[in-house]
Amino acid sequence: MTPHLELTKSRFMAGWQCHRLLWWMAHEPGATELVPDTGTLDLFDQAREVEKEAQRCFPGGVVIGSHFDTGGARIAATKDAIARGERLLFEASFEADGVQVRADILQRDGDAWTLIEVKSSSEVKDEHIPDAAVQLHVLRRSGLDVRRVEIMHLNRDFRHPDDGELLAREDVTSRVEALLPSVPALVRDQLAALGGGLPVVRIGADCSKPRECPFWERCWPADRFHVTKLYRGRPKGLTLMQNGIELMPQIPAAQKLTDIQQRQKRSAEQRGLVVEPGLKESLKVFRGRVGFLDFETIGRAVPVWPGTKPWQATVVQFSYHEEQHGGGHSHVGWLAEGPADPRAEVADRLLEATKGADSIVMYSSFERTRIRDLQEAVPFRRAELEALEQKLVDLLPVMQNNVYHPDFDGSFSLKYTLSPLVPELSYTDLLIHDGRTASVEIWRLLFVAHLIPTEKRASLRQDLLKYCERDTLATVRLLEKLRELAG
Repeated sequence: MTPHLELTKSRFMAGWQCHRLLWWMAHEPGATELVPDTGTLDLFDQAREVEKEAQRCFPGGVVIGSHFDTGGARIAATKDAIARGERLLFEASFEADGVQVRADILQRDGDAWTLIEVKSSSEVKDEHIPDAAVQLHVLRRSGLDVRRVEIMHLNRDFRHPDDGELLAREDVTSRVEALLPSVPALVRDQLAALGGGLPVVRIGADCSKPRECPFWERCWPADRFHVTKLYRGRPKGLTLMQNGIELMPQIPAAQKLTDIQQRQKRSAEQRGLVVEPGLKESLKVFRGRVGFLDFETIGRAVPVWPGTKPWQATVVQFSYHEEQHGGGHSHVGWLAEGPADPRAEVADRLLEATKGADSIVMYSSFERTRIRDLQEAVPFRRAELEALEQKLVDLLPVMQNNVYHPDFDGSFSLKYTLSPLVPELSYTDLLIHDGRTASVEIWRLLFVAHLIPTEKRASLRQDLLKYCERDTLATVRLLEKLRELAG
């Protein structure tokens, strides 16, 4: 079997989601859609860190690992370790029926084995079951008597540094055994799909389950007026497509739509911006002297600061604009330095910057949630932070309930709404222009600065400050535009 036609565990999971995704992964491994971005690479690194933490829970294990040159060498090393009587294996490799798998942890108890799959999530997810089932199929076909299957995942009740156990183990044997009889047919179908031409697969809910397909744009309609662009209405859009309705103006008047979807339909019919008469009244919540706030956070699988839990988003940077008497805006930007817990200083700097505002604009509830986290983390500032929270006003629902432009493309995220309404302002001139990348780069700057060339550290810090500042400037300009439209 040629290498690109073999199944691995990751390919099996791709095929579980969609044969078309599987085919592209195998036949176009160099596709631009498959090149991992900074955020994805960081998730891979964190997953490996969780695997190392899991291995520390089982002293004395033999690591087969990826230091062998080929899959065949890893399989041979695995067989040799089992023949020697090793009782604990990490990253052991097996092959059967055209499928190669690597087991995170294998534990021997007499003649029986337990398969332990390590995940960096905080719970067992539905997609973990077929992942474990294909491994169990291959292990048993390779001659191992595997009687128990567990998922080892991060414990959401753990608090750094030592409140509880970082990792929890959950027995999923019965769920995996229930799926196991279907695995051979699934494997045969996937191998057949790999061996043929590009499969024909209808778009549907599977395109985003368990995660959004990287080849989304190859399959889904691009027209900004297409019914699949209905806000939070993909299932409805797919049903309309099945009934021969492709574009929003074609949607029958009797079709039940949300208020936002109705506004989208009107925007499509008019081929332009729709503004509701209630916009002016909605803007009255932004009263007095108005500030504009944005946070950047880092959230690590293995937490690093006292009292934090796995994946907890911790504020490490903020940008704050504020309207000034006589016109214009002041600006304060702050970014943590070094690996020490920044939350007390965040609270102090934030309270000082925002003390003159009557209302503070945020875009979504993210900033409110993070301020509540700060209330827990910095209890001696709780009362002041609670007062700050009362000043927060969300611009997102004002936008959702009153305005729609065709170029929003079915989304109300800040970057989607900014360009159509404020075309002179964008993120294209910035080296960092998305939150995931910012989070990873902040982590690097705080914790592994020694790996960044000295001459680049200062410029990276400035790039991060510019990105966060652009987020608040975007809300400044959006509010100005909405006030103009309301007038």
